[in-house]
Amino acid sequence: MSVLRQPPLSTQSVRRLLPLTLTNPSMVAQHTPCTMHLSILPPELACKLFYAMLDQSQSWKRNKWWLFDRVVESPHRTSFYARKTDGVESNKSWQEAAQYWYNGQQTDPPDLFPDVMEEACLYVENMVNKEMQRRPRLPLEWAGRGSEGQIWRANVAASNCYEGTKDSVGFHSDHLTYLGPYPTIASLSLGTTRIFRLREVVSSAEIHSRMAQTFNIPLPHNSLVIMHANTQEKFKHSVPPQSTLDLYRPLFPHHSCLEYPSKPSNCRINITFRFYRPDFRPQSIPRCYCGVPTILRPDMKNRHDGQTDKYWWTCHAGAQKEGKGCSFWRVMDVKAEGRGPTISDVGSNER
Repeated sequence: MSVLRQPPLSTQSVRRLLPLTLTNPSMVAQHTPCTMHLSILPPELACKLFYAMLDQSQSWKRNKWWLFDRVVESPHRTSFYARKTDGVESNKSWQEAAQYWYNGQQTDPPDLFPDVMEEACLYVENMVNKEMQRRPRLPLEWAGRGSEGQIWRANVAASNCYEGTKDSVGFHSDHLTYLGPYPTIASLSLGTTRIFRLREVVSSAEIHSRMAQTFNIPLPHNSLVIMHANTQEKFKHSVPPQSTLDLYRPLFPHHSCLEYPSKPSNCRINITFRFYRPDFRPQSIPRCYCGVPTILRPDMKNRHDGQTDKYWWTCHAGAQKEGKGCSFWRVMDVKAEGRGPTISDVGSNER
């Protein structure tokens, strides 16, 4: 019976408060390190981009990877886009030189931003830069400037299609391999409204003194959530399945059938605009004992004050090698690895 008896609950289990729904931008800013912006694009442009991505999503794929001893498949379709230049230099061959890896395998060359995505990206960049100018900068954020002097410029975009009520993505924080510490990520929602769920990761030092918080944020069509520096270090996020959803009814007809009314849609298109840092180029990523590029993870459990957080490089080859990786593990050292410039390098005048 001592063998069959259920083991006692771990003393390290995290207590969680009931989820809190944040229904407007002021609530999002008050409770999370994110900001929410409604009607970010002109209505016709938002509709045009939705149609373009919806058409392209028919050829997007569901990612597959090994989890323990079995292959799992992502419950949504996804694709990856890159800009003509990296936003820092004018060299248009940066995509060819950049051999990106995802889930332990090398990716195909990314598609270029379609023209309508380029147009929308200008509005997103404008809002992100305005927000970053009014926020304190963290020591390991990139301190360089874009080719036009901006703080942040999107040079890649991960695009996802959530069709119907069942398509979803589980809790995760984004890999920082090419983003570097304290990234800023701009997430654009088009189409039907879905819940964006943020779940706090309580550090080991606080696990007995307070409860973890979870936030549900309904994201309507043409809304932008900016996950500011510290979000990936402090929170995990997901798009959960829903029992019901409201169909999205476009204001403008599809360009292929202008004479007919637009059809309702049960799809949400999500475009996450990101800045791949020039000091985290694929060629600079350490490889594990398997010979595969490692991934960069934040130390979420031993988080400090946002000034002295630690990160480590770890093997991710097991995502494709029948779940079998290696024991490679190394703390990231910005100085020793020759990365930067960071905010801590240039002084307080950039903060």
